[in-house]
Amino acid sequence: MPLLDLIKKRQSTRAYDARPVEREKLERCLEAARLAPSACNAQPWRFIVVDDKALKDEVAHATFGKLVSFNHFTMQAPVLVLAVAEVKPGSATFGSLVRGVPLHYIDMGIATGHFCLQAAEEGLGTCILGWVKEGKIRRLLRVPGRKKIVLAIAVGYPATDEIREKKRKTIDEIREFNAY
Repeated sequence: MPLLDLIKKRQSTRAYDARPVEREKLERCLEAARLAPSACNAQPWRFIVVDDKALKDEVAHATFGKLVSFNHFTMQAPVLVLAVAEVKPGSATFGSLVRGVPLHYIDMGIATGHFCLQAAEEGLGTCILGWVKEGKIRRLLRVPGRKKIVLAIAVGYPATDEIREKKRKTIDEIREFNAY
């Protein structure tokens, strides 16, 4: 599939059918994430795949609460993937300090995007979650204290084949050449 068509196909899926996701497909998604570029090739990521139903449900409960109730769909998703930042001292860390931009978060976003595009190629739906109860998930998955859970990705077969129309700004609203 041409890349632009794949990008148009990828969307945030919030309804999943009950089919389990094959590990081979998850491995290809992880390989796509592994191959993502990163500042100074730091590769500041580790991915925890949660496909055990009981554990997945416990983790899913940590993606919503009284104040943030919009992530209930994670209970339907057969898989949750946690993207954990593993920042080590080096050029990228120095660059983050100098620029005042945490480059590892940008790198994590790129790798997560690669994961989700491969998932779309595999016929899977995904939804990237920025809000999680990190402390609870940290305990459930035994994430070491110095690591940061940056994102979660719900993964599964979409309940419908419908591709929603993307509501985005026009190209003229987001593009400039040679000056702002």
